[in-house]
Amino acid sequence: MVATTENNPGTAAVAKGRSPWADARRRFFRNKAAMFGLVLLVCVTLFALFGGLLSQWSNEELDYNVMGQVVELGAPSIANGHYFGTDDLGRDLFARTVQGTQISLAVGVVGALIAIIVGTLYGATAGYVGGRVDGFMMRLVDILMAVPYMFVLILLLVMYGRSITILFVGVGLISWMDMSRIVRGQTLSLKGREYVEAARATGVSAPVIIMRHIVPNLLGVIAVYATLLVPLMILTESFISFLGLGVQEPMTSLGALISEGAGTIAYGTTWQLGFPLLFFVLTLFGFFFVGDGLRDALDPKDR
Repeated sequence: MVATTENNPGTAAVAKGRSPWADARRRFFRNKAAMFGLVLLVCVTLFALFGGLLSQWSNEELDYNVMGQVVELGAPSIANGHYFGTDDLGRDLFARTVQGTQISLAVGVVGALIAIIVGTLYGATAGYVGGRVDGFMMRLVDILMAVPYMFVLILLLVMYGRSITILFVGVGLISWMDMSRIVRGQTLSLKGREYVEAARATGVSAPVIIMRHIVPNLLGVIAVYATLLVPLMILTESFISFLGLGVQEPMTSLGALISEGAGTIAYGTTWQLGFPLLFFVLTLFGFFFVGDGLRDALDPKDR
């Protein structure tokens, strides 16, 4: 008598198995540091999206009762609606921190998205085509990487103005080169696989093979690098804003708020530096913990 899967549940479980993505998801949710980072990111995102609903002041509104007496009257207080206190001009720091978190997250996510799209397509094309085309494309990347990227970003902002669009595009387009090298190396190991050879033998064009067979198999690497690239984008934007070349008033970012707070801390307004710095650190820690968790979960050696 042949045993069936109905009579032997263990056999059914073995036959069904788990996909690599299911295993990775299970390892990720078991990683306490990654879950802590995910909670931090969720909290920071909720603060950026809905924090403005809790604010009693707008980010541009001036409190004339506090202006000129920020040290004495501008400390955090629930009574006057300034939960995080006010800045040196009497503006509500809570509302400005909400806006700064929104701008910094947007720059990080959009900049990382631009870098990932450009770097993935560039690296996958170079790795798949190979030969002289690959050599030329990667030597071009080497030349571009020799140019100080911060100098290029500052030059773009000076030439085209301190607009948020230039900041998005500039941060993204100078950060795709590392991604292209990573993707190119992975593509070299994938283009000799059987399914790629079969697609090539049936006459499928190179762009279709890259988009349907190469890029989908790189999603794990792309996801890990993306979570580590976002905090780098936020750090870059914060440094630019700290130098005074970032977003323009009345808009602000966490880097600009930290710069303003550092300039007034000598007067005792520690809250003006402390609250933006707190959200800046929480955001970076969240992305770093999630990135490390994804890297461990998707590591083939742990499967």
